[in-house]
Amino acid sequence: MQVILKKDVQNLGEAGDMVTVKDGYARNYLLPQNAAEVATEGAVKNREQNIARIKAKQEKLHQEALAVAEKIEKFAELKLSAKAGESGKLFGTITTKKLAEELLAQAGIEVDRKNVSLNAPINKVGEYKMLIKLTSKVKCELAVTVTASEILKESVEEEETTEEA
Repeated sequence: MQVILKKDVQNLGEAGDMVTVKDGYARNYLLPQNAAEVATEGAVKNREQNIARIKAKQEKLHQEALAVAEKIEKFAELKLSAKAGESGKLFGTITTKKLAEELLAQAGIEVDRKNVSLNAPINKVGEYKMLIKLTSKVKCELAVTVTASEILKESVEEEETTEEA
């Protein structure tokens, strides 16, 4: 099925592109998400008329993303603290939502949690790298340092030894 993309779709194309996809993918994902429209004669003519407007909009978004990426690069490091055990293991995992909220709180930079990705889950004290995809062409990395706000004894093992004695 031929569709015209209304939005950038990862691993498929950018807004304004006409692509061929399987019928099920178009009907079940692209069309309900309003990410594409069926490439009818009228839609193709409309696309050709609006191609300049689409490209100008994409260029504007690209420039905004470059400005945000520059701010993130200047910020250099995101510092977080969380409760941890004696071994350095955190009580819970730091999520992409938490990282996006902290980036907004510490640097005043707003990013969508869906655009943040991690190489490994953050569940221990240490240093990590997070990748922020602002657009399909603009990506930046930010260092994340996790420290222990308070070190709690791992009480499960201690309770077992005191009950046995």
